[in-house]
Amino acid sequence: MGLYGGVIASERQAGRRARLLEAALELLGTEGWRATTVRAICAKAKLTPRYFYESFADRDQLLVALFDELVTEAAARVLEAVEGAERDARAKARAAIGAFVELVTDDPRKARVLFMEAVGSEPLALRRFETVRMFATLVAQQGREFYGVDGGTLADTTALMLVGGLAETLLAWLGGALRVTREQLIDDCTELFVVMGEGASGMLRPHARGD
Repeated sequence: MGLYGGVIASERQAGRRARLLEAALELLGTEGWRATTVRAICAKAKLTPRYFYESFADRDQLLVALFDELVTEAAARVLEAVEGAERDARAKARAAIGAFVELVTDDPRKARVLFMEAVGSEPLALRRFETVRMFATLVAQQGREFYGVDGGTLADTTALMLVGGLAETLLAWLGGALRVTREQLIDDCTELFVVMGEGASGMLRPHARGD
């Protein structure tokens, strides 16, 4: 395993990997894609390129790993908020949306990586698309359980529209095209989630479908 200074080799490597991810977050989240080179990341992390390639094949792999780390953090925060909210559609929607919006706006670097820089980078754009589908699947599942309906493809379509729409709305808000406060943004998105969710669930109940 190899001890050095009382720390095993795998722990030292994990520590270097964490430093590279933090350096990438700082650079990509403040200076953007073009400034986030392997050389700049190594300089920020105070590591040589040798240690960069110990953990990542190239810059794209590192940035996708960073994106995935932020998404994992966001998903955990959202699920925790939903589970802790009252069993009410509006309360759960607001808890989920509020947790996500607060996470990415309390640290503007995270918002820039997830929304703004992901648009201009092909690997991150692809991962962003996959992430929207992942969150949509999560929303559809939560909707089925909450409303007690199967949902079929309508639940999946509604969830994809809601999650994709929220992502684009946040992108517009972060870019200054949507001039509302953070609280108003959360309130507005909550209302849309509730209206669309209840509308879709109503269409799926037997009496609404004429069965």
